Amino acid sequence: MMPRLVVLMRRATPRAALLLALASLVAAQPAAAQSVLRDAETEAVLADISRPIIAAAGPSVAGTKVVLLQDKEINAFVAGGQIIYVHSGLITAADNANQVQGVIAHELGHITGGHIIRFGEGAKAAGGISILSLLLGAAAIAAGGAEAGMGILGAGQQAAMSKFLSFSRTQESSADAAGASFLTKAGISGKGSVAFFQKLRQQEYRLSSSYANTDPYAQTHPMSADRAEMLEGVYRKSAAWDAKTDPQLEARFQRVKAKLAGFVDDPTTTMRKYPTTDNSVPAHYARAYAWHKSAYPERALTEVNALLATAPHDPYFLELKGQVLLESGKPAEAVAPLREAVQRTNAPLIAATFGHALIATEDTRNFVEAQKVLRTAVQRDEDNPFAWYQLGIVYAQEGDIARAALATAMRYNLQGNPRMALGQAETALRGIPEGTPDYLRAEDIAIASRAEIATQKKR
Repeated sequence: MMPRLVVLMRRATPRAALLLALASLVAAQPAAAQSVLRDAETEAVLADISRPIIAAAGPSVAGTKVVLLQDKEINAFVAGGQIIYVHSGLITAADNANQVQGVIAHELGHITGGHIIRFGEGAKAAGGISILSLLLGAAAIAAGGAEAGMGILGAGQQAAMSKFLSFSRTQESSADAAGASFLTKAGISGKGSVAFFQKLRQQEYRLSSSYANTDPYAQTHPMSADRAEMLEGVYRKSAAWDAKTDPQLEARFQRVKAKLAGFVDDPTTTMRKYPTTDNSVPAHYARAYAWHKSAYPERALTEVNALLATAPHDPYFLELKGQVLLESGKPAEAVAPLREAVQRTNAPLIAATFGHALIATEDTRNFVEAQKVLRTAVQRDEDNPFAWYQLGIVYAQEGDIARAALATAMRYNLQGNPRMALGQAETALRGIPEGTPDYLRAEDIAIASRAEIATQKKR
């Protein structure tokens, strides 16, 4: 996999946002950077896993995408819009595809319920209590009752937090119920959803020695044991309770789970999970990434060749072989497997790697094909800064400085660097014919970059 990393800004957690709101009387939500993991095979599997659930959820969520983040925490969330963010830790912790489907159904429940939009309602109500407590506390202190005043302040903040947490738990329960209805309508078993909550319950036991004394009213989510019990009662009544996951889909999920583990885990951890005595496809996959990550390309290729022995034309095995060869300094040898991988999938992410290999050969005869491949890749997936970077290299080699600048402007824009994006966009505008699609794209980047720079100055 070795995905290209893209910086993504994510929201603060509701609890953190509320604490900041209570402290400052402003609903502040500072963002924290997280990396998006992009891999053609993984994205295809997540799309196929989620497609029937999205269809069952109705037209209001059509087009919803599942995006993978590099984070070992077992978590998933929505942050507005129609994107479900899933942590890599959740994929590696899930036993099967059905468990992930349960999580996706739950997050779709948040989207259909408009919970992110309504987040402000809970914070507003809690903030009102906090402001009132501040006024009453200040009045008591001014009257000479310092102890009483501090007591009012503390009680007010506790009341505010309790009110918000109650609001959050209500949303979670609502999303659970909606998710259950989506799975049932899609004909997908809820066994995975119940099993995953039981897995979370076990984690709660491990993480808290005082689990039995945990106050359920101090949680943003209902307790996992309660959720599992409630959902099992609902799912057992469904005709889909005993439905089986398509074996091919499950096999594909186990592949991407293994390759993800090979990429994100320490190589020694990967080798313990997938020892050399394990000759399954997932095990070869995981070890290939572990060896490649450890800079042992020959051992990585041995694992890849074992995979290709089982399926010589599997596009994702071919992609991995090409990537190992390319990143170990053999771009000419990488071209053939990557070309076939692109022909068999037409995946823009693989095409970007293929374009990179063509350029890395330093054979100018390959540059025409590289430009064609990369232009097609960005037309089908323009949110790929690596593809834009490679396309910029091709344009620069050909002496087309204006379009090289445009490609670079797109890259900086996707990476959240408005100043560099603006400079490159202005260079592109000076050299690209006015009114053409490329000119309009450069103009859009320039306008957006100026607006972002102005916003940053106000901060």
